Amino acid sequence: MHFSKHSIVLFIILFCLFNCKNDDDTTNDTPISLTSNIEVYDADKIDNSLTLAVVKGAKYAFLVDKEGNKKYEWEFEDYLGNDLEIMPNGKLIGIFKDENPQITFGGYGGTLKIINSDNTIAWEYTISSPDYISHHDIEMLPNGNVLFLVWEKMEEAIAEQNGAVSSGTIYPEKLIEINPNTNQIVWEWRSWDHIIQDNDSSFPNYGVVSENPQLININYNTAPNGDIMHANGIDYDNTKDVIFISINFFNEIWVIDHSTSTLEASTHSGGNYNKGGDLIYRFGNPLAYDNLQGEKRFDRNHFPNLLEDGVPGEGNLLVYVNGKSENKSKIYELELPEIFNLLPNTDNEPLVAWEFQNEALYDDNISGAVRLENGNTLICEGDYGIWEVTPDKEVVWKYNNFGEELWRCYNYAVNAEELSYYNLMD
Repeated sequence: MHFSKHSIVLFIILFCLFNCKNDDDTTNDTPISLTSNIEVYDADKIDNSLTLAVVKGAKYAFLVDKEGNKKYEWEFEDYLGNDLEIMPNGKLIGIFKDENPQITFGGYGGTLKIINSDNTIAWEYTISSPDYISHHDIEMLPNGNVLFLVWEKMEEAIAEQNGAVSSGTIYPEKLIEINPNTNQIVWEWRSWDHIIQDNDSSFPNYGVVSENPQLININYNTAPNGDIMHANGIDYDNTKDVIFISINFFNEIWVIDHSTSTLEASTHSGGNYNKGGDLIYRFGNPLAYDNLQGEKRFDRNHFPNLLEDGVPGEGNLLVYVNGKSENKSKIYELELPEIFNLLPNTDNEPLVAWEFQNEALYDDNISGAVRLENGNTLICEGDYGIWEVTPDKEVVWKYNNFGEELWRCYNYAVNAEELSYYNLMD
């Protein structure tokens, strides 16, 4: 059979009209099905990744996708003492509640665990007694050691002899680094070694608070229950070998030199910064050290999150400010100084690189934020759920967890190595 050129051309045109789709008609063959948890979903602007939702004080945590589907759920024998993360080798590291705690402030834990991907226990360590307890946050350091927060009991008589005006026993903060292979404590830092007071010159640690920003005013907060500082989060900068500590009741973040020995950390000299265990930097609330220079930006704060791994804003720090006084939460991205300078009667506050606030965003407790690969920011609003916002502050995703509080949320790429150890649900 013979076809003319015109017949062939006509055939091709008709075939395309009935069978070809132009760019405007392109559709996804698999329709998106959102769960009832999803209240905002912009497919073109979200970061298509997975979120680890750490349920506050629960016996489980879950991994959720952007359509609201739970891709994996972990169940634990003990209640979470707050933090939980997936490590690159697929194991979990977390803090869990001791069954018989003697110190029970909000956020207490007591037991540290590393959990294999098959849910067996790889390591467990309990630090809980009438004199101390681990709490809130835990960090796996690059050297394989585990860093965590501890409340340390100071009897009323000792506190008074050091110029503290709080009535009763107080519980200042302590950092401990432990080798999980040997259970040996290899480094400690005690806030108690770096206090100052201007209440009574006859007691130790007397001095002018405003002239010593590197020291901690033991009388800045006089909580009636003795929880005078209430640290709630830590993060580690491997490049500078420093630790960030969120101090909720001081409305600020402290920066500690980790390069010191334990002995140096108890003094005022030594380490890379030659300040021993004194604060090498602090920010968020200059009033905490009687500094009238600089803006007070924090009003209860959680999760000092250093941006790393090549995400936009690398080197900056995210922090969730609860905003308890005004019932308005805010996320700050702060541009940390290259060199930590902490001077008296000087504006020591970092620059604001980015911030986000929304009338619907408020939780006076817990919460946090992480930066996504596409530049968006993932926000955990503890008593609501999870937000995703663009650099232009457009809300492109919201996940309602319907009343179950979330301590924090962490982000993982769909093809992340740490998730390859789990059989994720389709």
